[in-house]
Amino acid sequence: MLGRELVQCWIGSWNWCSYGMLHCRWTMAVAHDLELESVNLNMDRVGKEEQEEERMREDGADTAPRKARKVHRIVSKWMLPEKVRRNYLERANCLPPPLFIISISLAELAVFIYYAVWKPQKQWITLDTGILESPFIYSPNKRQEAWRFISYMLVHAGVQHIVGNLFMQLVLGIPLEMVHKGLRVGLVYLAGVLAGSLASSIFDPLKSLVGASGGVYALMGGYFMNVLVNFREMIPAFGIIRLLIIILIIASDMGFALYRRFFVPENGSPVSFAAHIAGGFAGMSIGYTVFSCFDQALLKDPRFWIAIAAYLACVIFAVLFNIFLSPAN
Repeated sequence: MLGRELVQCWIGSWNWCSYGMLHCRWTMAVAHDLELESVNLNMDRVGKEEQEEERMREDGADTAPRKARKVHRIVSKWMLPEKVRRNYLERANCLPPPLFIISISLAELAVFIYYAVWKPQKQWITLDTGILESPFIYSPNKRQEAWRFISYMLVHAGVQHIVGNLFMQLVLGIPLEMVHKGLRVGLVYLAGVLAGSLASSIFDPLKSLVGASGGVYALMGGYFMNVLVNFREMIPAFGIIRLLIIILIIASDMGFALYRRFFVPENGSPVSFAAHIAGGFAGMSIGYTVFSCFDQALLKDPRFWIAIAAYLACVIFAVLFNIFLSPAN
């Protein structure tokens, strides 16, 4: 009896050991399969762009040179969420080229050089004598000249002012215009410019206004609203770096604007900074709506009409304020 029990016990122990070994092998196999699946997913993700390019070449949809395709692929990552990138890459081209941002930038640079070189200026760092007499600058005592509410964007207060604005609108505006084309980018830009001058006439009614910061901040506001909404799809690591860089530039630009407003020398003239904030709000409303409708008809999006209605209501209020209530009267 004792020998039989020992044999049964040994057999039972062997069965349990065999089961344990089989279970361990099964667990290792499952883990190995999961690891292979993870590797395959990563490989699929890495090769996804190349496969899309290959499919587009087979379909004849992509006839652009290889370097151009690479540029458009990079632009699509920076400007669009993943779900609409393929649609952009299928029809991506530089026709028409980003003429709006380039034209505006050249015009602003030409006006700055004119007032810095051909007008009497003591130095280039801050310009006072020429720009304060300019027919482009927004001046509270010449508000009846309505073009000044837009044309002030052509005049800048100094080297730091124009370099910051040109850098931001070229680096951000050209890729935006490559994706959304000049009509939409121009709408957002000019909406920010007009919002800036009208806001300045309300919140800082006795101060002059120069610079394209309203339009630049409108582009930034619309772009960053899209980045925040689609953050996981727009390269998070690089997205954080981009946000930090832009925040640094915004802080520098706002610091210069505050200096021009509150710490201007006695022989100078303080310049309003309200356009920065108003342009940013215009971008976060109209700009966000326009830039988020990449693959849709803009006029069929109810969000666009809501944003336009709110914007027009603010414009009408600002116009009535300037006519009847402004201290500059």
